[in-house]
Amino acid sequence: MIKKMSPSENDFDIPAKNCYRMVILGSTKVGKSAIVSRFLNGRFEEQYTPTIEDFHRKLYSIRGDVYQLDILDTSGNHPFPAMRRLSILTGDVFLLVFSLDNRESFREVQRLKQQIFETKSCLKNKTKENVDVPLVICGNKGDREFSREVQREEIEQLVAGDEQCAYFEISAKRNTNVDRMFQTLFTMAKLPNEMSPDLHRKVSLQYCDVLHRKSFRSKKPKDGDAYGIVAPFARRPSVHSDLMYIKEKAIGGSQGKDKERCVIS
Repeated sequence: MIKKMSPSENDFDIPAKNCYRMVILGSTKVGKSAIVSRFLNGRFEEQYTPTIEDFHRKLYSIRGDVYQLDILDTSGNHPFPAMRRLSILTGDVFLLVFSLDNRESFREVQRLKQQIFETKSCLKNKTKENVDVPLVICGNKGDREFSREVQREEIEQLVAGDEQCAYFEISAKRNTNVDRMFQTLFTMAKLPNEMSPDLHRKVSLQYCDVLHRKSFRSKKPKDGDAYGIVAPFARRPSVHSDLMYIKEKAIGGSQGKDKERCVIS
């Protein structure tokens, strides 16, 4: 029984180590926003609306621990290369999307994979951190097999030998392989696979007692306790905040990471 209560930002005491950002990259019209819609609310939108940049936030309570997952759905046009680089620098897990019926979108994913590695390598040289980046390459529109332009052998060559990179062919329209894809991504990132849409109970923010950490101090959480809540009015952190985050990491500010807390805005 989930007690109904009024949400308060002060109720969410989320350690920085439990805060992650998922960045979704790819060409225009490959279905990035459709995949996000499946992830957040289980729906598929038939109407196409070009994305400039969308930001979403999902909060979880999993076996008594609270997590925050920010989702950055980027533009396929990337008119500002510096912003794309910043998105990569602040990302923790990545989803690269192409359309199986569009060869150029696959070439873009090849470029993006290389860009992510090069960008993260530059940051690693300053922070001495591991450059491994959990990344899933996603071939969407598997329901259009008759017009396929990219063969599986080409894709397997792109991911071969990279333990931090997996490939899935999906259909956001038919909801084929979408959950398996997210489960794999979260497993590679050493995150609870209950973050995947089909492995937790979905509740609304007004029932957010499941995220109130104090509520778990008087009882032992069950193994199957997993809840997910979509924050309805999440705002993207400012560019200044992202730049300060990168600057602190570059100069060793991450040493105090355990003392920080996520910002719920």
